[in-house]
Amino acid sequence: MTAAAWLLLSNYVRPLEEVDAVRADHIAHLERQRRAGRFVAWGRLVPPSGGFILARGMDRATLDSVLAEDPFSVAGVAEWDVREISVSGGAPDVLAVLSGDDPGI
Repeated sequence: MTAAAWLLLSNYVRPLEEVDAVRADHIAHLERQRRAGRFVAWGRLVPPSGGFILARGMDRATLDSVLAEDPFSVAGVAEWDVREISVSGGAPDVLAVLSGDDPGI
């Protein structure tokens, strides 16, 4: 795998009601990043204490900029734990998406 891949973990730092107040804007941001080929998958942790994003194809500076624009960051309802990952195995279609070999996300 040559392109950078990232596991982004959010931790809610405000009550869930405040998180949910900006959730629609957050989802719109995620979809924009998916269309740009940056975000592959995302979801909420269970129970809802934060969430995760699988991202690809950005250097750390670009990633930090994208996260700074996220409505969860702007509203101050979540903090991010950013981890670069090295994917070494798994389902071929998942590997292709994370490596950037499948541009159809």
